[in-house]
Amino acid sequence: MSATASARGHSRLRPVALAWSLLALAAVGVAGVTLGAVSIPPGSVLAEIADHLPFIDIDSGLSAQEAAIVWQLRLPRVVLGGLVGGTLAMAGGAYQGVFRNPLADPYLLGVAAGAGFGATLAIAAASGAPDLVLAGAAFAGALAAVVLTYALGRTAGPRSVAALILAGVAVAAFFTAAQTFVQQRSSDTIREVYAWILGRLSTVGWREVALLFPFALLTAAVLFATRRLLDVLAVGEEEAETLGVRAERVRLWIVIAATLGTAVAVAVSGLIGFVGIVVPHTIRLLAGHSYRVILPLSLVGGAVFLVLADLIARTAISPGELPIGVVTAFVGAPFFAVVLRTNRVRGA
Repeated sequence: MSATASARGHSRLRPVALAWSLLALAAVGVAGVTLGAVSIPPGSVLAEIADHLPFIDIDSGLSAQEAAIVWQLRLPRVVLGGLVGGTLAMAGGAYQGVFRNPLADPYLLGVAAGAGFGATLAIAAASGAPDLVLAGAAFAGALAAVVLTYALGRTAGPRSVAALILAGVAVAAFFTAAQTFVQQRSSDTIREVYAWILGRLSTVGWREVALLFPFALLTAAVLFATRRLLDVLAVGEEEAETLGVRAERVRLWIVIAATLGTAVAVAVSGLIGFVGIVVPHTIRLLAGHSYRVILPLSLVGGAVFLVLADLIARTAISPGELPIGVVTAFVGAPFFAVVLRTNRVRGA
């Protein structure tokens, strides 16, 4: 069977693939809540959660302290990890489609550098700043970087994808230099800055979940609504225009939605790399090239990937904890090298 025929054969999301991915998400979610310094039986965790559902009365047998661990520490951390991972992976898949590059990631337009600069400014201004203040500063920096990237990229023409990417590289370099300057001026905050840069889900609660959820929902709604158009854009902008698709407008809306979700995810979790590359690329290899398949499975697969990475981060060196960005890099860096090697062999 040809590659084209294979891609067509996988143009619809298969219920079995979705069911298996949701089952994996449920499994890692339960593991994330039960495992830790205080182990809690999975059955008791499920009973405790079910007891809070309408018309269900189940005695979980958990003590008040164990119930507090479930509801105030582990469950919001698992939910936030799922939201961040799903948003980053879905945004990565959308970026790869709109830029027609399987190695594009959510930080392509300077989001990471802008967020890092904003967070560094907040930490330097007031070490130990509240998480919401830090998140707001990171979000503002991320959006500023993207706006500057778009303004700079459009000077080469509204349809120049290459110019937009190069503008992102230039803006990222500028914000990284600015961040380094601020760090050198406030050297006593370097440790705190690097703790944020390496990613973290350790000091979270339901406030961060409430902050991210509406933006993640909006991002998912826009990207799901345009996933068929991403398949059309994959054949080329000129061909898409002949089919009645306004490529420039579609690309703008997709980039805005993906960037907004990425900016908020980064604001509440720090810079967690490789999720937006590893997950959608893996799904593309396993399930086909249609974005009607890639985006939904990236949403679930990204959640599974990051919840599992967070579980490893907080149990691998217990009672200590690894930065979650270190765990994702351990997986992502070799994967990235394999992908580059594979592409080189295919191109030879």
